[in-house]
Amino acid sequence: MKFLGIDYGRKKIGLALSEGKLAEPYKVIRYENKESLNVAIKNIIAKEKIEKVIVGISENEMGNESKEFAREINAETYDETLTSIDAITLSIQGGVKRKKRKEMEDAYAATIMLQNYLDSR
Repeated sequence: MKFLGIDYGRKKIGLALSEGKLAEPYKVIRYENKESLNVAIKNIIAKEKIEKVIVGISENEMGNESKEFAREINAETYDETLTSIDAITLSIQGGVKRKKRKEMEDAYAATIMLQNYLDSR
């Protein structure tokens, strides 16, 4: 089964893919409005032949927005608490340069969230 993990944000989202037991960073999408984001996600789902989409949710208002986004694209949700912090820490430990880290931070967070989801199954 092929999975797409999404770390949702108000201006950009991080994406991760998995075709087995390991998740890997895919890309970061910056967007202006929800309509263009939803179209971009649907195009990726079709292009990559994604069978299941997982959107990471946190707490409070951002968590509610993430849940709404997941409903809009017919995705499952999974807890992403602290994945951004973990992504930064792991990329620093892995020697990823600061510029690359900033560019891909959300994709790394999506990867950690998706890996946690896969591990929990």
